[in-house]
Amino acid sequence: MKKIAVFASGFGSNFEVIAAATESGQIEAEIALLVTDHADCYAVERAHNHHVEVFAFNPKSYPSKADFETEIVAQLRQRDVELIVLAGYMRLIGEVLLNAYPNKIVNIHPALLPAFPGKHAIEQAYNYGVKVFGITIHYVDAGMDTGKIIAQSCFTAKGDETVDEIETKIHALEHTLYPQVIQQLVIC
Repeated sequence: MKKIAVFASGFGSNFEVIAAATESGQIEAEIALLVTDHADCYAVERAHNHHVEVFAFNPKSYPSKADFETEIVAQLRQRDVELIVLAGYMRLIGEVLLNAYPNKIVNIHPALLPAFPGKHAIEQAYNYGVKVFGITIHYVDAGMDTGKIIAQSCFTAKGDETVDEIETKIHALEHTLYPQVIQQLVIC
């Protein structure tokens, strides 16, 4: 069974869905590690609830990004991790991780890339007035949300929804599609 690591920085709703999917067999993999740059984020509690080990680090306690990524790679290799799944991890992945896991790091983004990359994508799309909202799952490269697209899913807005209602629909899409894509990646 392949071992995956999930990287998260916040609430961890996608972590929760991925953990449940591994436990039910929907994803034929084991979460070997949660990596977080916020030791007090709710994703950590979720990991403990699912008996998943946590590596929490403070980026400011390392001399450079390369140094903390070197430590992350050591933690991943110690656990034989084969795939990295970003689930609300709010840092750009650097050269050390990209070189250690080429084409083995995936991300989920709450917009239809290449439109609205980066932070606050839902609000950006909403304020722009788009009629079709969606999500993108893509490989991670050195750019911000520029990696090769793996899958997308979308819906048409009714026109009278609030940004919170749109966000709820976005999360529903994420929680459905991400486990399916992860399963496809681990069985290939």
